[in-house]
Amino acid sequence: MLGARPDLSSIGDASAFLLMWSLIVDPFYLTLFLGTPLWLWLLFLGLVGALLAFDLGVLNRKDHEIGVAESLKLSALYISLGVLFGGFIWYQMGATSAAEYMTAFVVEKTLAMDNVFVIALIFTTLSIPRAYQHRVLFWGILGVIVLRGVMIGVGATLVAQYGWVLYIFAGFLILTGIKMLFMGDKEHDMGSNPVLNFLRRHMRLTDELHGHAFIVKQKDSRTGRIVRHATPLLLALVMIEIADVIFAVDSVPAVFAITTDPYIVYTSNIFAILGLRALFFALAAIIHRFEYLKQALAVLLVFIGSKVFIADLMGLAKFPPAVSLGITFAILGAGVAYSLWRTRGQDASPAE
Repeated sequence: MLGARPDLSSIGDASAFLLMWSLIVDPFYLTLFLGTPLWLWLLFLGLVGALLAFDLGVLNRKDHEIGVAESLKLSALYISLGVLFGGFIWYQMGATSAAEYMTAFVVEKTLAMDNVFVIALIFTTLSIPRAYQHRVLFWGILGVIVLRGVMIGVGATLVAQYGWVLYIFAGFLILTGIKMLFMGDKEHDMGSNPVLNFLRRHMRLTDELHGHAFIVKQKDSRTGRIVRHATPLLLALVMIEIADVIFAVDSVPAVFAITTDPYIVYTSNIFAILGLRALFFALAAIIHRFEYLKQALAVLLVFIGSKVFIADLMGLAKFPPAVSLGITFAILGAGVAYSLWRTRGQDASPAE
């Protein structure tokens, strides 16, 4: 009868154990979530959770100012793990998926570099000391994991239900790249940012920091009651999350133009952001040396959007992932090399 319990009385102990093991484990291997076995999702989320726990609970248990050397070491760890995870995808899903993952990983990390400018401006505008900046970035990554998951889930559903959405993503990337290349990019003026001013008007905020606390209890100036107030750390955290959502509008369609596999899109996004947040303290001091990287990024966005249409014209199911990865490295490598050559002789100055 369907759903009846198996009779274990007629088989040996070893066979019974194997049968029970298969009943427990098989669902995790057979159940699919967004087209990928459930155990792969759980493995990735477990790895990210362990990394974050190790980061905050061991490496940064006490608030301290993170120097360039420590930032580079932590970033090297995250980048190495991201590359090793690409090897795991190669082993589990094949060379094509691995090439798509590495391309998405590199593109996402490069796109997120512009986020460094905005994060540095947020910290400077709100006078957040360097000793507390890592704590804000750490909790910010938790919000990113959730928000990117929601955006990628919605994007994957749209692409699966309406294939033409992918062409909209591609066209958006081409227009964005052309705009960046020929019209430049507006400088960020965080002091007059309407979102920041709105939050300042509508949140109970303290005038000063209270250690590394995000929320404290204080007397309300109007009512005299003891109520919760947000500190500048919480305001910085909210602004960073809003900035990440804005940047995701570019980065998520870019990765979907590389691959429509939600697992590769999500894992490459999170590993790239984990590494970039770790690299922030070193990158903020030398970001001016990458003056022409934005132009290279504009060309890269045009290429990523164009290859969706090129694949159709050539009668291909998708643009060859290995070729896409090679062109991506060539464009970004040229941008970095030209930037370093044009800005040679400039000294790195720590971010304020």
